[in-house]
Amino acid sequence: MTRTITPRLRTLVLLLLAVTGALLAGAGPASAHAALTGSDPAQGVVVDKAPTQVSLTFSEKVAMSDDSLQVLNPKGKKVEVGSPTNVSGTTYAVKLRSGLGKGTYTVAYQVVSADSHPVSGAYTFSIGAPSQTVVSGVGTAAGGGVVGWLYAFGRYASYAGFIVLAGGAAFVLACWQRGSGVRAVQRLVVGGWLALTAATLWLLLLRGSYTSSGKFADVFDLDLLGQVLQTKTGAALVSRLLLLAAAALFIAVLFGAFNRREDEEKRDLTFGLAVGGVVVAAGLAASWAMAEHASTGLQPAIAMPVDVLHLLAVAAWLGGLTALLVALYRAPADTPVETAAVHRFSRLAFGAVLVVVATGTYQSWRQLGSWSAFTETRYGQLLLVKIGLVALLVGIAWISRRWTGRLADTVTAAKKVKQPEKEHVSASKGTGAGKGAASGDGKRAAQLARQRAAVAAARQKQLRDGDPNRFGLRRSVLAEAGVAVVLLAVTTWLTQTEPGRTEQDAKSATSSSSSSSASSSSGALTLDMPFDTGGTDGKGLVRIDLDPARVGGNEMHVYVQRPNGRAFDVPEVKVAFTLTAKKIGPLPVTPDHVTTGHWSAAGLQIPMAGDWKIAVTVRTSDIDQVTVSKNAQIG
Repeated sequence: MTRTITPRLRTLVLLLLAVTGALLAGAGPASAHAALTGSDPAQGVVVDKAPTQVSLTFSEKVAMSDDSLQVLNPKGKKVEVGSPTNVSGTTYAVKLRSGLGKGTYTVAYQVVSADSHPVSGAYTFSIGAPSQTVVSGVGTAAGGGVVGWLYAFGRYASYAGFIVLAGGAAFVLACWQRGSGVRAVQRLVVGGWLALTAATLWLLLLRGSYTSSGKFADVFDLDLLGQVLQTKTGAALVSRLLLLAAAALFIAVLFGAFNRREDEEKRDLTFGLAVGGVVVAAGLAASWAMAEHASTGLQPAIAMPVDVLHLLAVAAWLGGLTALLVALYRAPADTPVETAAVHRFSRLAFGAVLVVVATGTYQSWRQLGSWSAFTETRYGQLLLVKIGLVALLVGIAWISRRWTGRLADTVTAAKKVKQPEKEHVSASKGTGAGKGAASGDGKRAAQLARQRAAVAAARQKQLRDGDPNRFGLRRSVLAEAGVAVVLLAVTTWLTQTEPGRTEQDAKSATSSSSSSSASSSSGALTLDMPFDTGGTDGKGLVRIDLDPARVGGNEMHVYVQRPNGRAFDVPEVKVAFTLTAKKIGPLPVTPDHVTTGHWSAAGLQIPMAGDWKIAVTVRTSDIDQVTVSKNAQIG
């Protein structure tokens, strides 16, 4: 009874820990992106006197080039002087020309955060009074477009290659050493090495364009490549290529000298291969940790080793699962994967999941920020998807463990059935050999022996494939692998998404900065209204500034922002004023588009003082729109 209950209880504990860890942590690999938390002049402000410089404050230190920070006048001409400088901490500034005229100026920035992700954006401020500007579509090139998608695919391929390479080799060494001679397993591990090597080279070529122009034509620009090699990310990618050379030597020994040795002789080489393999795999994992998310933020000295452990555990779990799937489907009849090997992998995967949970919990403490970030940020929403996939994956793994337990009983029974069959084959071989000796036809005897051996192997394969428990195990492991592929894609997407902590902090800082500047400089009335059109990219915040908010002529400014505080250029914005108590309105107003995320209307007439309802209609696509409203005392 105890032997029956314990595995089930163990699996339930594993499921609980995995889901809890994912809920608390989420993606171990994902971490902080830099976000704009402040600016001087602030977004949308109208200043009386031309500033001498523009300064931007980010949530972390960023890397800047000579043209990372640009200031454009209403005609689209640059007015900054010199290169950006680090004023203090995470604040960067660029000097402006003297004698700037009145009008609306656009500030565009394009930087690389400490965790290697490109960050770009733009906002406006005005000198004297707002004006029309010809500037549009700035601050959106880095990290997007075709190059952005290609770079994301390269990241996915590199993660997948590492998982298959490290996990497949670990499965062979720790669970199924006979698998070192199986061609299908060899091709799997070598394929992982090739995928990781090709993806690393691909990322190295794309990196320059990805963090700067975003143009595919710049992928083969040698000057950009030279600049990339001088960055932390470039050094990490080159280090990864050097470690992959060592990994190639490891693979050659594993599938060469190690495979040719007898079982007793393999034990002497196993320890050395295991130590060397762990060192190389840890080095490859460190090439991610040293250049990305774990290398910045809180406690990087602890976060980087934790990130390495996380990646190694994921590789042992999902990469080993892939190797097991290949073994179950492609292993030859004379080298089937033993039940003991499946049991060993089950224990290895259990330990790996525990490590994933522990390291993920620590990463959540560093990066997630709050429970509200799960539903209020894109990062949190993706994280909820990942939690569901993790729960599904562990649930299918529990089914696989049940099939494994049944497989043990079936294999024991099958051995008893095969024993008489082996004796029959041996006797047949002996008879055939005797006839061959008597007749002197040695070739004929050898041919008969090979035919009988092939028949015996075919019978064994037929018996094995006909086992319903082995068939069930194959199907469940295949389902696990399918979920793992989707899980890896979501994780890759998650690593390129701004985390909830950073997004909420940036939104809070931007809102407070904009509100204070608007109240003091831009108008007597400021209203903020969140909206959600229900479509893709349909969430944001619309801000109404009304000056002087009195009876008679008024000037209105409308600002639309994304949830992270960045300017949001929607297709259409309409405003309507209604004084319900006097049955006046709605008075429609269609403001003019000024620049990215900014609309204005001059000469807006308010006929009477009272509690006015201000309704704003925001359209984010051809079919997605919503109307939000607030009441405010005017006059």
